[in-house]
Amino acid sequence: MTPTKAAEPSQEKQATVKEFVGLIEEYPIIGVVNMANLPAKQLQDMRAKLREKGIVLRMTKRRLIYKAFEQAKKDGLDKLQEHIQGMPAMIFTKENPFALFKLLKKSQSKAPIKGGQTAPDDIIVPAGPTSFAPGPVIGELGAVGIKTAVEDGKIAVKEDSKVASAGDTVDAKLAGLLGRLGIEPMRIGLDLLAVLEKGEILGKDVLDVDEEAYYNDLVKAHTDAFGLAMDLGWASKETITPLLQKAFMDATTLALDRGIVNGETIKPLLSKAYAMSLALTGLLPDEALSQEAKAAQEAAPAEAAPAAEAAPKEEKKEEKKPEDSAAGLGALFG
Repeated sequence: MTPTKAAEPSQEKQATVKEFVGLIEEYPIIGVVNMANLPAKQLQDMRAKLREKGIVLRMTKRRLIYKAFEQAKKDGLDKLQEHIQGMPAMIFTKENPFALFKLLKKSQSKAPIKGGQTAPDDIIVPAGPTSFAPGPVIGELGAVGIKTAVEDGKIAVKEDSKVASAGDTVDAKLAGLLGRLGIEPMRIGLDLLAVLEKGEILGKDVLDVDEEAYYNDLVKAHTDAFGLAMDLGWASKETITPLLQKAFMDATTLALDRGIVNGETIKPLLSKAYAMSLALTGLLPDEALSQEAKAAQEAAPAEAAPAAEAAPKEEKKEEKKPEDSAAGLGALFG
């Protein structure tokens, strides 16, 4: 009996593998995405957006992807293959991997989870009020580990409760309960699982950067570095001005402590000497001013008194005696 030969791959499959090999060797950045649960309409819209940015998205059977990995000449493909899961597709780009991940994540939308689906992340039911009236639902919530209480006639979740871990298969009962609670743990869109760049694998845990936290870390690092440079007296473009200001203040303080007279210290030194002189007399500055004003007021009347006394004497000299007036009249009519 003649042994049968293994079926040769069809020309169409060979062409697909050849296309993938060419893309793998052409583009510096290769990503693996999972398209499970992605509606056809959203997939079409996403492909159009990627095409505008020069990003190539290709889908085929997993076996043909593995075949292309075997034939392509690029380091790290064996590591990238370990991240293929779900309904895989390949993405080829010259874009920054982090910018690519941000673009794909931004395009995703939330959706309820269905029975039999896998939780993409830990599913947490947050503490707070619900719309449920007290009844059998309390038992349903308790069955999945959710602690409840009745508040204002409604059921309330007492504390955050994890009902499923990432990778768990969610049954229909839990999926229905989550839907009634309004929790949508699924993300509809292209799920970028990993990226290969220069032989290195960048997973979701690396690519998914919290930009606000990253910015805050950079600000803190800059603040700490600046403080360390100031403590060490390390002169740079950022520290030279505050270092000179600090040196000037330290020099001025030292000069004041040592009583060194210069253009910067003369005024505060005189003020200090004046305050010390007042301290020796036991007077406060305000009291000293009051004493000076009082002395000036007392001195003013004393100086004016001689002038007041002199004025009447001059008037007395000018007064004429009655006898003088009579003698004048006698001479006139005599």
